[in-house]
Amino acid sequence: MNADHLALCSSDDWRDALRDWIIPYAVADARLGDDVLEVGPGPGLTTDLLRVALPKLTAIELDPELAGALATRLAGSNVEVVNADATAMPFDDGRFTGAVSFTMLHHVPTSELQDQLFAEVARVLIHDAVFVASDSLASDELAKFHAGDVYNPVDPGTLEARLTGAGFATVEVRTNEYGWAAHAIR
Repeated sequence: MNADHLALCSSDDWRDALRDWIIPYAVADARLGDDVLEVGPGPGLTTDLLRVALPKLTAIELDPELAGALATRLAGSNVEVVNADATAMPFDDGRFTGAVSFTMLHHVPTSELQDQLFAEVARVLIHDAVFVASDSLASDELAKFHAGDVYNPVDPGTLEARLTGAGFATVEVRTNEYGWAAHAIR
């Protein structure tokens, strides 16, 4: 993430947006279970909000500095932070009862790697588990905000086919004026 983006994703305003709009819209009535995977928590604002409602949360973060800071901050809590690549996860098949990813998929540099991430999430979920994902809709404003950073927005019109191709049986995609949310059942 570039410095401006990291500052936004660590801000109280972003925490409020996540708490009040993004997470409730994305999660809706999904039942995540008691051993949940969070893909790409970044600085961990989503982790902070999720962990109070979940018995166990594992966060996989690619950036070693962000993963280290989050692991230190949440040491002794119900969160395990793993510094690893979500396109090649170090978890057993069928490990998790649910998975989530909020506003990070646009940081995965190619559609092929996004699809590999989707397949890895499907692999590590138990049968009938849900993957809840959300992100922003593509815009020129967001492209400019990501200057010097990876910006590869996901077209929500392609999600059903892509998630089904990754191993999910049922996919529901919703959009609003700002973004999209998907529920994919393994």
